[in-house]
Amino acid sequence: MQITETLADGLKHDFRVVVPADDLRAEIDSKLVEYGASMRLPGFRPGKAPLKILRQRFGRAVEGEILEATINRGTQQAVEGKGLRPAVTPQIDMISDLANGLPAGADLEYTVSIEALPDIEPIDFASLELERLEVEPADETVEEQIGLIAKNAADLVLVEDDRGAAEGDTLTIDFEGRIDGEAFAGSAAEDYEIELGSGEFIPGFEHQLIGARPGETRDVEVSFPEDYNAAHLGGKTAVFSVEIKEIRERQPVDLDDEMAKRVGFDGLAELRQSVIDRIKGDYARVSRMIVKRQLFDRLEERHDFPLPNSMVDREFDSIWREVETRLQGPSQEEVREGKTDDELREEYRKLAERRIRLGLLLAEVGRQNNIEVGQEDLQRALAGQMMRFPGQGRVVMDFYQKNPSALSQLEGPILENKVVDFILELARVRAREVSAEELTAASEGVSEEE
Repeated sequence: MQITETLADGLKHDFRVVVPADDLRAEIDSKLVEYGASMRLPGFRPGKAPLKILRQRFGRAVEGEILEATINRGTQQAVEGKGLRPAVTPQIDMISDLANGLPAGADLEYTVSIEALPDIEPIDFASLELERLEVEPADETVEEQIGLIAKNAADLVLVEDDRGAAEGDTLTIDFEGRIDGEAFAGSAAEDYEIELGSGEFIPGFEHQLIGARPGETRDVEVSFPEDYNAAHLGGKTAVFSVEIKEIRERQPVDLDDEMAKRVGFDGLAELRQSVIDRIKGDYARVSRMIVKRQLFDRLEERHDFPLPNSMVDREFDSIWREVETRLQGPSQEEVREGKTDDELREEYRKLAERRIRLGLLLAEVGRQNNIEVGQEDLQRALAGQMMRFPGQGRVVMDFYQKNPSALSQLEGPILENKVVDFILELARVRAREVSAEELTAASEGVSEEE
């Protein structure tokens, strides 16, 4: 096998591979003899069929098998001979015409095009200086959350007084909506429960029911938001005929140990500590997103290496398909921000380059430091996926068992977080206490990009 490099331009490498006809024929004949030794053909004793007969019966199939193995072997030798790590699957282009099999006496010739991964030298992570924002839950925030828990734990009792519905009341209603006099899908329901002031319905709907009494029917006119999840309703005006059947109000409960026991705690002190821990956990997750963004910015600034265009192109195409979908929806102006398609393409091309650069860097750090995703990591990720779909655990598990590619997609975020944790352990991370408002302001846009 003769392998000649014909192009070495940055990460791009081209090779011409020639396999002599005699070597190829010898390998094909050897494989035919191997097959013939275990085959029983009419008119011949086991393993005694002549090579000529074996060629007639099995030549094309064996030739195809040998050609595929030879091409793969030649490609592997080209890659290993230059110490390359392909960024994507190498491209094979045949020079030999194999439409009717390899011509007798002809060498096998083909080219291999490879775009390699770049050589990456990570910086000394101890030189990184980062800031972690920390927030201590405010007493009023804790009490507000406890108040919401108490509210939800309160019993709903039927309003006996002759009064109209007020904010905070829960109404049982029948309703039917029409647009231009025509009913539409999902516009009607019976015995529907709605809490006034909860904001669960179309803006303006709940407010127009304030003051209504049981037995009363009201016409409620609302406009669907432009970005409504049912796009065909976005921006349209509907009139709902609403019959109020009954009004219930929450019976006030005291913030005491008895209330805490109703929601599963030993007492009010344990409930309060649980609320504090949950709020701290929420703050910590936001803080991690922010410090992760800082880290990624520093890593991108201090690492400059060529990127495989094929990987960038693939990432950009994935991003742009999503952008095009959003540009066709009601939020297109928000997405476009006054930019032309060319300006958007340039912006998202840079985002694709950032993602590939950081992805390659984190993968290299993981490789150099033997950071891997173990079975326990995957099991935890699977458990997290199952928790997202209560009652559907078996369905989720079956899906991932039947779709190995989906399971492998869980590995990427796990590996990324493990490498990020590794780097943060080495970096100099300074803690700074801030308010909840400052944390929220610092987090704007972070989760969307990452």
